[in-house]
Amino acid sequence: MTTENLPADGRPDSPVTFINVFEISADELDAFVEKWEQRARLMREKPGFVDSRMHRARSSDSRFQLVNVSHWESQEAWEAATADPDFASRTRAAREQTVRPVTPNPAVYDVVVELTAP
Repeated sequence: MTTENLPADGRPDSPVTFINVFEISADELDAFVEKWEQRARLMREKPGFVDSRMHRARSSDSRFQLVNVSHWESQEAWEAATADPDFASRTRAAREQTVRPVTPNPAVYDVVVELTAP
């Protein structure tokens, strides 16, 4: 692993946040979320998984109708989990089963600022 792939603290084994925002037609949301939950259940069993939440926009005018935020113990754990062939085939099928294209925008992030209530 090169240093540009390391988290801000320089440790390759530090926790990461995976965020994926989806551009999807409002009329296909319910079916997509149902399939997403099935895929998420696969991830829940993988080593290093911490938690995952799918957020739905309150407005159908929002560009990103769905936002997934997942936490993993490390980038390596996330990479190993997403390399699972069953997960990859289900993810590909989910994008292909919609009438209009679903555009995912995935990335792994490190926390750079954290605020909590006083």
